[in-house]
Formats: sequence, structure tokens, C-alpha cells
Amino acid sequence: VQLQASGGGLVQAGASLRLSCAASGPTLSSYTMNWFRQAPGKEREFVAAIRWNDGSPWYGDAAKGRFTIAKDNAKNTLYLNMNRLKPDDTAVYYCAAALAGDQIVISYGGMDYWGKGTQVTVSS
Repeated sequence: VQLQASGGGLVQAGASLRLSCAASGPTLSSYTMNWFRQAPGKEREFVAAIRWNDGSPWYGDAAKGRFTIAKDNAKNTLYLNMNRLKPDDTAVYYCAAALAGDQIVISYGGMDYWGKGTQVTVSS
């Protein structure tokens, strides 16, 4: 699976952004698709995940109430809709895929494939 994230940019606090992650390769029906982020000097942090076969979502604490993960089966694309952005959301955002079957895998070490990341910068 090859993953290409896009959609990052520089925005002001309170704005919205939508990140995309285009996937190529085998069908994603057996995968959990994830978003992680890494701020300067910090560890990579789980943001959100979706089980591709049924669309069940999971969210990290930072994402709850503000971010929504979504997918487009026809386009094999993962999205992260981010609302009410804060300066603390500034990070490189990565999409990742875990071959999980019916399980949910959201741990950093459980990912099988990573995209290169897209920078999100939120100014105050």
C-alpha cells in the first residue's frame, strides 16, 4: 500500500482544513486507516482511525469533538476534517495503514505502511 497525504497548510486559529490520503495498491477492506501527527520535539501521536470495511471511527483525545475521519471507497481516499483548529494542532500529519482484518489497530507500532506527511501550521 502506498499512501500520499495532502491538504496541509498555514491557517489561523479557528479555521478548518481537510487532509486527504490517497491510497494505491491492494483493496483497503482489511485495513484500519489512521491519522497520526507529530509536533516538533514531541512523539508521534494518534489522532483518528477508521476501519475501512465498515467505517467505524476511533478518535484520540485531541481530535474528539473537532475532527472527523472519513473515507471514500471509490477513490480509495482517507480524509481528516479538522475544525476549530488551535495552535496546538500544529504538526506534521501522517496517514498510516494497519493490516488488521476485523481488529482495530491504532498503535504507532502496529502500522504496516506510512505516508510521508503533510504540514499543518495554525497561527494564533
